[in-house]
Amino acid sequence: MVTISENTMLSQEDLISLQTAKSILENPGLTARITDLIGRPIEEGFKLLPKNINDKIGSITQASLLKGLEFAVLTMGETERKSSKDWLHKLLITGSGVAGGMAGFAALSIELPVSTCIILRSIADIARSEGHDIRQLEVKLSCLEVFALGGADRKHETVSSGYWAVRSMLAKSVSEAAAFIAERGLAEKGAPPLLRLIAAIASRFSVVITEEVAAKAIPIVGAITGGTINVLFINHFQEMARGHFIVKRLEKKYGTGLIENVYQDTTI
Repeated sequence: MVTISENTMLSQEDLISLQTAKSILENPGLTARITDLIGRPIEEGFKLLPKNINDKIGSITQASLLKGLEFAVLTMGETERKSSKDWLHKLLITGSGVAGGMAGFAALSIELPVSTCIILRSIADIARSEGHDIRQLEVKLSCLEVFALGGADRKHETVSSGYWAVRSMLAKSVSEAAAFIAERGLAEKGAPPLLRLIAAIASRFSVVITEEVAAKAIPIVGAITGGTINVLFINHFQEMARGHFIVKRLEKKYGTGLIENVYQDTTI
């Protein structure tokens, strides 16, 4: 049930949409889902990871996000609103997960960029289904934001610590990166505005990546289960994308200030 201020200007339909978005964004639960799947805590997998795996994942994650940003800027352009094909992207990432599960850690530097681009494409598909023009640079960068919304910081702070807090943390970096890309494109990939944005997103996204890799490290998790974990992984970010772009759609209609206030006042 939705509980909000009686003075809100939102329609009942939009209030329900906002409640749905908040329910998604504040209760991601990816770790619990993976644990339910493999039948044991992910912490067991952490013990099996190489000692330098966190540094390696952090480095690969940043490179993958940068490649994903380039992919977003150069290839996304269809604007007609239509239902997102979540199933198609799940099918694609299942194949990636099966291949990665068979190859193990050696495939991480290949699988992660591929998986990141598939997820990003799915996120953009969801943004378009919510009525956003994915040709706009602002929308493309909002797609990248989802990787941070669906992750946690390096202290494993959960997403439920605040959807708006994460957006606020990224706001300056997103603004600076948008201005830089609009002026110069992606020719200077090592430019500080881009690196700051990628680093901010990667610091949260890499935690989720590490948990996924740890789950796959458990001996009973074979190639098939590795593919299933990838499905849980993309489903998690598809849900985050749905919630995020519902909020962004309502912001365009009512303004950010009102939507944030009603979001905070809404109980789930």
